[in-house]
Amino acid sequence: MNSQEALEIVAKDKDIKGETYRVLFFICARLDFENWVQLSITEIGNELDLKQQSVSRAMKVLEEKEIILRGPKVGRSYAFMLNPEFGWKGKVKNLDDYRKQREDRENQLKALASKGKTPRTSPHRIAKKVKEHSPEINQLSKQFDIPTEKLEKLLSYFQDIQDNPV
Repeated sequence: MNSQEALEIVAKDKDIKGETYRVLFFICARLDFENWVQLSITEIGNELDLKQQSVSRAMKVLEEKEIILRGPKVGRSYAFMLNPEFGWKGKVKNLDDYRKQREDRENQLKALASKGKTPRTSPHRIAKKVKEHSPEINQLSKQFDIPTEKLEKLLSYFQDIQDNPV
């Protein structure tokens, strides 16, 4: 299932060019359920007959545009996730759950803003903090078999509590 609006956004984005499209389409072709894919830069390069530098540049663009989200490191490479706003492979119920959780986070931020409280942790800051702590997050994810996305939400929750005590 693809979002037509998201595809139009990608098509109109002048920063996304040939090799980046090829990498995006290849990743989409290899998606597993819940939008996860485990591919190395080397594997993508070999499959598409591209240099690793070209694949890395393409991945950087896709990550900056938040089309592809970087997940935990598994072995020597990272897992990646197609942003669910661009497409979804899996049960619609799980997509609905994802969207509900995102909506709840946005409503919490709006509620704080309406009370004159501005959280010091925006979603981008939270993502940055999670990446800074990724070895611990990845280790916990593997140890307790908990998706890193859930650990990120838990970290976000604790950061919000710390930043905005009741």
